[in-house]
Amino acid sequence: MNRSINALLKTTLVAATSILVFGCASTSNNASLNATTQPNIENIKAHMHFLADDLLEGRETGSRGHEIASLYIAGEFAKYGLKPGGDDGTYIQRINFRKGLLVQESPTFSVESDSGESFEFSYPDDFLSGPNLVAEEATITAPIVFVGYGISAPELDHDDYAGIDVEGKIVLALSGKPKSFPSELGSHLASGANKSKYAAERGAVGYVTIPSPQREAARPYKNMMNYIFSPRMRWVQDDGNPSSVEPGLVGSAYLSPPAIEKLFALGSTPISEVHAQLENDEVPSAFDIPATITLSRETTHENLSSPNVVGILEGSDPVLKNEYVVYTAHSDHIGISKSVEKDKINNGAMDNASGTSVLMETARMFASLPTPPKRSIIFLAVTGEEKGLLGADYFARNPTVPQENLIANVNLDMPILTFEFADVIAFGADHSSMKASVEAATKNVGITLSDDPWPELNLFTRSDHYSFVKQGIPAVFLVPGIQSKDPEIDGSKVLQNFLGTNYHRPGDDMTQPFKWNAATTFTEVNFQIGLTLANQAERPTWNEGDFFGDTFSKK
Repeated sequence: MNRSINALLKTTLVAATSILVFGCASTSNNASLNATTQPNIENIKAHMHFLADDLLEGRETGSRGHEIASLYIAGEFAKYGLKPGGDDGTYIQRINFRKGLLVQESPTFSVESDSGESFEFSYPDDFLSGPNLVAEEATITAPIVFVGYGISAPELDHDDYAGIDVEGKIVLALSGKPKSFPSELGSHLASGANKSKYAAERGAVGYVTIPSPQREAARPYKNMMNYIFSPRMRWVQDDGNPSSVEPGLVGSAYLSPPAIEKLFALGSTPISEVHAQLENDEVPSAFDIPATITLSRETTHENLSSPNVVGILEGSDPVLKNEYVVYTAHSDHIGISKSVEKDKINNGAMDNASGTSVLMETARMFASLPTPPKRSIIFLAVTGEEKGLLGADYFARNPTVPQENLIANVNLDMPILTFEFADVIAFGADHSSMKASVEAATKNVGITLSDDPWPELNLFTRSDHYSFVKQGIPAVFLVPGIQSKDPEIDGSKVLQNFLGTNYHRPGDDMTQPFKWNAATTFTEVNFQIGLTLANQAERPTWNEGDFFGDTFSKK
């Protein structure tokens, strides 16, 4: 894309200054301490111009571009006088990853019915598969069984596996969850990781996903084919195995609608009958399909590393300074596209150079206070969000301070800054006392707190705060709302336009029509939330009877 010489010079100068400061972390911080605590929009602009520059090639996890971005962020933290919160007295928490790429010529899916009929599905026209992070060559032959949504949720008196034996079998499971499930609890129970866990715990050896009609309408199979070259990645545990992987599930696939119809035609219940049950809000029962399938694939493995960047502002209270409020924003993006388009660089300006830039400016504002807040604050730029919330998951499980002293997480991911919003949405706030803190902060800035307007999108489980929730730490994911200060602008249409044109595409760059007053407001709100949490008398608590608190809290 075309960029002005002035913008290029500005971003290069900012980067050079940050790297110079990073090399001189012990220098005086008096200049920062004397700065105003009001958001400086020029700082945010400069950060975004650098992080979203073509030079960084889309900040793919494990790439040189993301390493440069991390060095830049560390330099800013050093300039503000934050304490290094990474490994060995640095700002870097280094994470080892295993990256898998599917060998595109390798996937096979063959079917042999009990009646003797046999056929094969073609990759990728009939089915999709993904990398196997456990074995480079994987083949499994087993009977198949349909298990409805593939969810076991005693909390909701629901068990798709009741009365069905899946030991040594390959399960076929609908995507999504029953309509009756509460949004946030349901999205947790129906997450891919949990569905795999339910199957593996019962002895299944493979997992095939069947898109529901609603899923197919929202995300057509032909669109899914655009991601066949995407890598899969997990951080590596001390024992050398990838985290959050079910090694017993040897085979996996995602079926196209015609393939689903052909497979179900082998049994007594056609897929049309299952769809009719879904249309009537009925949960389909599990049943065996009289056939055996063979799944095979090859994967190439690569070991790599990528950093989280951790800076700490020490609190002023001699006791409460041992407790930490954690701000998070992911600094990675999806890198360079494999496409025929001229511009292949996914710059990730909105996703998430904007959130990372607000994180850095919020850190500067806190460091500029004459007296720090009572509690300490961790500013954490995480890697691997686009690969499955990996950097946040690693830090939440392996924090560089005692885990029990992490009291709250405020997550900043993809704030839409192309209109001046009049409200914010705090996903997760309803689960803990943090809602009161967020409401107080928004009131201070003169905007309102709105409920989740998109419960069907399950956003509560789709960003880095979810990793902290699963470690029992109350968290909120803050985004601008859809109410506009300008009555002529429909905020929901602005968001949909971004999602439809620039999300995860090269168009998410600095040529978008940013409204910098929106960035100022978003920074002010986040600063106020952190200030409230860091100074309030009591640490946040989970609401009485809340599923996430009851399930994950370590008290």
